[in-house]
Amino acid sequence: MQVHLKTLGCRLNEAELEAWSRGFRARGHQITPMLSEADLVVINTCAVTGEAVRKSRKLMRRAGRDNPRAKLVVSGCFASLNPGETAQALGVDLVVENADKDRLVEIAERTLDLEAMPELATLPGEYGLPLTSRQRAFIKVQDGCRYQCTFCVVTQARGKERSVDPNEIVEIINAFYDQGVQEVVLTGVHIGGYGNDLDSNLSKLIGRVLSETDIPRLRLGAVEPWDLPESFWALFNNPRFMPHLHLPLQSGADSVLRRMARRCKVDEFQRLVNQARRHIPHFNVTTDIIVGFPGETNREWQQTMETVSNIGFGHLHIFAYSTRPGTRAASLPGQVSKEIIRTRSRELHELGKRLTRETLRQYTGHRMPVLIEGDPSSNDADRSGYTPNFLKVSLEDNEGRIPVNQIRMVELYGISESGGELLGKIVPEAWLTV
Repeated sequence: MQVHLKTLGCRLNEAELEAWSRGFRARGHQITPMLSEADLVVINTCAVTGEAVRKSRKLMRRAGRDNPRAKLVVSGCFASLNPGETAQALGVDLVVENADKDRLVEIAERTLDLEAMPELATLPGEYGLPLTSRQRAFIKVQDGCRYQCTFCVVTQARGKERSVDPNEIVEIINAFYDQGVQEVVLTGVHIGGYGNDLDSNLSKLIGRVLSETDIPRLRLGAVEPWDLPESFWALFNNPRFMPHLHLPLQSGADSVLRRMARRCKVDEFQRLVNQARRHIPHFNVTTDIIVGFPGETNREWQQTMETVSNIGFGHLHIFAYSTRPGTRAASLPGQVSKEIIRTRSRELHELGKRLTRETLRQYTGHRMPVLIEGDPSSNDADRSGYTPNFLKVSLEDNEGRIPVNQIRMVELYGISESGGELLGKIVPEAWLTV
């Protein structure tokens, strides 16, 4: 069968999509990028914001409209929170809730009686290349979260914490590396809680990956700041562990953080970032900020703006607060108007652009190794890639001979007109493998 896979939302959803792709191919099915060609459509939904819910519904309706003959399977947070609505109102053949999504391929085959072509099945131990990039793969190492941030619906949708066996993680990474993947990103709902159910922890997992694989680049998905012990920074002594972390702050006002039930105060977050910058050369920190959390006053908003400016993030992920039914924040007083949220969001976006430009300016005139990304079969001369600290670099066309899936030394000579990425050119005859 031809299977079309689609996802919305977080890196974890992307990692799960990759795992489903491997599972379907291992059972003899083919993955198609074309919705119109599919016999089976699988959608991994999101519910982190009201906009994500709207997009999830739209994606499901589009699948039914554009390819009504295909069977439709949905999973993810929206599907898990609203299984009855999802199936009845949106023409879904099968809902696989988050608790069972690791067995989605098996459940879909059994329930929908899918026919496979055995001669197309992958060999035991073989992993299909990632769907989104041949250079980078997202590896799901953990699911679920023990915390109860008042704005978060994901805890309800994902359930209790569960860690993937480290032997399986190492095996997957080695298989991807053997097929040419140069970078992996370990991801989960609460990856800082990895190993609590295995008598292990995130630091031990990173140590195993670095010692038992040869993957040139290892990154982490978002990590809660309170999960990082002081000993964690020593892991960055290995140059294959990339000097970038995404540490969600959510607000720069302690009073808002208390209403959010966050476990880290602003000064603690600032000390953590300062510690990382002291220990790790070229360390880059990015973050999430929620705009317009219930009760957010003008004074609290100004505190957030000052905090963000003082810390100097390399990039901001900005979310306009939206009420999520079933969360404690939904019942808090002082819901902020959409007009105020839009105004504050524009203000924060402008600050974020300035901070990104200031971060990039520090590296103009320097040389850094860049993993060059793109489709090797494409003749597109516009290539880009990322530095170890996750700064995007647009590469100058070298007469169409820019390599792909190689780590090359790049001279960073400027900043793009948009201010969002560096401009670079490959240093002739300069190679770097890590």
